[in-house]
Amino acid sequence: MSPVLVLVIGAVVGFLSGLLGKGGSAITTPALQIFGSVSPFAALASPLPATLPTTLSASFAYYREHLIDKRVVAGTILTGIPATFAGSFYSEWLGGKVLMILTAVFVVILGLSFFIFTSQSEISKTKKVPGWKIAAVAVFVGFLSGLLANSGGVLFGPLFIRFLRMSVKPALASSLLVAAGLAVPGTLAHWYLGHIDWYIVLLLSLSSIPFSYLGARVAIRLKNITLERIFGIMLVVFGGFDLWYNLWA
Repeated sequence: MSPVLVLVIGAVVGFLSGLLGKGGSAITTPALQIFGSVSPFAALASPLPATLPTTLSASFAYYREHLIDKRVVAGTILTGIPATFAGSFYSEWLGGKVLMILTAVFVVILGLSFFIFTSQSEISKTKKVPGWKIAAVAVFVGFLSGLLANSGGVLFGPLFIRFLRMSVKPALASSLLVAAGLAVPGTLAHWYLGHIDWYIVLLLSLSSIPFSYLGARVAIRLKNITLERIFGIMLVVFGGFDLWYNLWA
């Protein structure tokens, strides 16, 4: 494993995390396996603790612009934490490959939806998101996050936009902070199971922290429709890559 390569992966993933409101584990895991020859469990679990400083760095940029929906963040974290713990421990017994393939297909579909529908008709900022919707997203994504050792940002962002009908920037900003919160129980569970390589965590964090903040600043300056299109493209790319990796790599 090349330390420079891990630093580069951290920088790229950090920028995309800040730009697109996701933790980055879904990209980092296959990148570490393909380019870094990291063992499967270490590649799966090590990006998770690096998510915490990465997402907090980007969240600070969004917080300064008052783009974080605190009610959605708090409700999702509180409901999602037990689901994440459950998913993390089930990862020892359940075969995750089928779920990873299904998740990749779901991500591609969500990405394509951004080219069919826009957020022009989303609910107003003053209208509260129903609590049951927040809980449903939290349990669904939280369990998958724990099972697949990722922070869930790749699903939280688009589901906040599509299912909770939030506008794009608050959705991505809130998704980042949720990813940080849910990285904690997942990290503790996989640390207990001995899956984490802390040297990889250190290298990823060193480069991802400044670049995630930069990515968030770029996102804040973009028009909503432009950010939606970029988000849609990257979801299709991420989902397509994960699908290829799990089926043919």
